[in-house]
Amino acid sequence: MTPAIDLDRARRDTPGVAACRFFDSAGASLMPLPVIEAVRAHLDRELLVGGYTARAEAEGAVEEVYRSIATLIGARPDEIALTDSATRAWDQVFYGLEFSAGDRILTDQSCYGSNYLAFLQAARRTGVEIVALPDTPSGELDVDALDQAVDARTRLLALTWSPTASGRVNPAAAAGAVARRHDLPYLLDACQAVGQMPVHVGELQCDFLSATGRKYLRGPRGTGFLYVHPRMLERVEPAVVDVRAAEWQSVDRYRLRADARRYETWEMNYAAVLGLGAAVDYALNWPQDGVWLRIQELAGRLRAGLSAVPGTMVRDTGTVQGGIVTFTVAGQAAADIKRRLYEQDVIVSVSSPDGQLLDFARRRLPPLVRASIHYFNTEEEVEDLVARIGSL
Repeated sequence: MTPAIDLDRARRDTPGVAACRFFDSAGASLMPLPVIEAVRAHLDRELLVGGYTARAEAEGAVEEVYRSIATLIGARPDEIALTDSATRAWDQVFYGLEFSAGDRILTDQSCYGSNYLAFLQAARRTGVEIVALPDTPSGELDVDALDQAVDARTRLLALTWSPTASGRVNPAAAAGAVARRHDLPYLLDACQAVGQMPVHVGELQCDFLSATGRKYLRGPRGTGFLYVHPRMLERVEPAVVDVRAAEWQSVDRYRLRADARRYETWEMNYAAVLGLGAAVDYALNWPQDGVWLRIQELAGRLRAGLSAVPGTMVRDTGTVQGGIVTFTVAGQAAADIKRRLYEQDVIVSVSSPDGQLLDFARRRLPPLVRASIHYFNTEEEVEDLVARIGSL
């Protein structure tokens, strides 16, 4: 039996739920009290002794952040690098890869905009070919098509697990099995997945996994992390190295660290890092299966309710769907809906085509209203949002 979520506790720990009806956890979720307290405590210490001394005093706590993240995703602490965003983590890998004209990158139709822009830049610089794999009829990555697409010129599989503008959840583990069978490097964008659903890098068989702190993990902005499989340490050099990543051994020689921290840079916001650690520890205190089940149940309720509102169309695809619910209302712009809800203390966001252009262009979608569910939301909040959309 899947463990139930203690909703009363979740809402007591989340001051923001008293201020608004919050449906933007896929953007920047509400931080729980332990996260806020961790950030404040370190800033208070910096106020008294300065950043360097405060960081030295927090050495043990910082090391615990690596251990907590490793526990959350089924990795080892030396396979984790801390970054200031998921994009920075992803870029450290992608821009460290070497491509030549005729090489191929395989990706999915729901690829995130920043990632695809990096592909386009690499294509312009090197002549690498970008291949957007097809979806199944139900609207997720076609794994059989992936298997057939891999050839001798393929250099990278880069997928988005849970895209920014759709409830779909791509079959990341099945894709990982294909990549491993072909010995193909696999870079997985798990930005919307970590904190929403159970994550185990061994089951995913990914070589790299990038994630952020601010979304479903409920950490501070300006935090992220990267998982690196040990087999990739010598195959992919970081895009940027500094005195954190490498040792300057002589005038003309340096040596990279032997662990994933070679993908880090020296400067970090340590108050935010400790807040990230608190967010991960907080997440570990909740049953991950229970969190995922509650998110799916609430999001399913929202989709069903919105689908019954005249003129409203839910735009999510996929056999497996998560907490991101996207929709349109006939005759009304997404930005106007967001503004009108904000005036009623209801927080949603807008997903624009530039964040997921392949999918938007193929389906001829306008900007979408995005309401993203987390486990601290209530059934009453979901029903209230449906009613408000119906009265617009």
